[in-house]
Amino acid sequence: MTTTSGTSNSTAPVVSVAGSSSAAAAGGSVINVSSLVSQLVAATRAPQDALIANQTQTVTTQISAVGTLKSALSTFQSSLSSLDTPRAFNAEGASSSNESVFTATAAPDAVNGAYSVSVTQLAQAQQLVSRAFAGGASATVGSGTLQLSLGGSSFSISIPSTADTLAGIASAINSAPGNTGITATIITGSDGAHLVLSSSLTGAANTLQASETDGGTGLAALTYDTGNTTNYTQNAAAQDAQFSISGIAYTSASNTVSDALSGVTLNLLGTTADAGNGSSATLTIANDTTTVQSNISGFVSAYNTLVGALAPLGSYDATTHTAGPMMGDALLSGVQNQMRAALYALVDTGSPTYNSLASIGITTNSDGTLSLNAATLQQALSADFAAVSQLFNGTSGIATTLNSQITVQLGSAGVIASRSKTLVAQENALTQHTDTLNAQMDQLTASLTQQYAALNTLLSSLQTTSAYLTQAFASLPQVQGKPNA
Repeated sequence: MTTTSGTSNSTAPVVSVAGSSSAAAAGGSVINVSSLVSQLVAATRAPQDALIANQTQTVTTQISAVGTLKSALSTFQSSLSSLDTPRAFNAEGASSSNESVFTATAAPDAVNGAYSVSVTQLAQAQQLVSRAFAGGASATVGSGTLQLSLGGSSFSISIPSTADTLAGIASAINSAPGNTGITATIITGSDGAHLVLSSSLTGAANTLQASETDGGTGLAALTYDTGNTTNYTQNAAAQDAQFSISGIAYTSASNTVSDALSGVTLNLLGTTADAGNGSSATLTIANDTTTVQSNISGFVSAYNTLVGALAPLGSYDATTHTAGPMMGDALLSGVQNQMRAALYALVDTGSPTYNSLASIGITTNSDGTLSLNAATLQQALSADFAAVSQLFNGTSGIATTLNSQITVQLGSAGVIASRSKTLVAQENALTQHTDTLNAQMDQLTASLTQQYAALNTLLSSLQTTSAYLTQAFASLPQVQGKPNA
């Protein structure tokens, strides 16, 4: 009789945990709690992080856009200062019919008119040239104390025996701390060296004098006054300028005269006789249309710069389908509409001809910028200077109105400040939201860690039990099959 055995070579465990090992069977960790919790928390917060990031980016972009708007308006407003007050149009120009005789400048309070100017003498500084010293600059003169005077001021120099040469004395004069305006130079000629004393001050009262005050005679060769003129030759006399304006004579210690004609400064350059162009030259005071025209041109350029700065804020690129950060924003459109209204307004200037920007040559282009026709502007300034002034700085003038608008808009209670406060509050709220989310995720991390750590302990225990049962079943006697009949 043959018998067949029904035994098997192995027995499967009753409980099996995927990834178990002998270390796990001994009670090791079954789950990587830290990694699992980290992934679960990251998945939970990802949508909220994305939302906060998008909102933060939007707010940041808006804050930057409002900053650009504020900066552009402030820059443009600064350009209005040359047009928004009557004084800005009080620029006066002074011209001379003979600039070899005089030139002139006019202050805003100068009165328009024409005046004949005759110059008979220019103001001049005195210059003295000493007698020749045969020994040259190193020739010994003498020692002692020399007092030098210029007009009503004087100073003294002490000459020791170690520096008693002509060069030493010149150096002492130039470096004297109390020097009131006398320069000393040495000019060498064929006859020897000469000490030249020059005054820095023009005018008849600013005469030069030199006297020895030590009681000796060591420096007597360099003394000079009205009663002692033998030691020097007067190369140039101290004298006042002599001239007349509209026949009224005037003298001045300086060739720059600002107190003869109100609001006008004359710079005398030569005499009328020397100019060879009659007995007088003509001074003309008139509105300085060149400066005003330049200021208006600057206004146009500044406005165009403003338009260029604001355009990207409210633009839309159809190619990239990208909108500017303030496209459709009531703040931007409100500011722009107010400015356009001021620019296109008719102003009561007292003139039916020159009462708008277009009437003086300033027109609007299709992109919102301005263009200036210089010829039309010059014609308007020449025809009715007062009306052009009122167009900009009158009570309802364009520059006046724009300046007031921008002042309000940029003020602490203005629309720009209000928008800025709102955006900053939103930014702070998003920061707080992030802080709250971080706290919530910290709590979730702690809770999940606790739960999965407990589960890990349970699984580890079950794995140990499974391993024990597996070993127990493996140690049982094998069941023998019945023999075949």
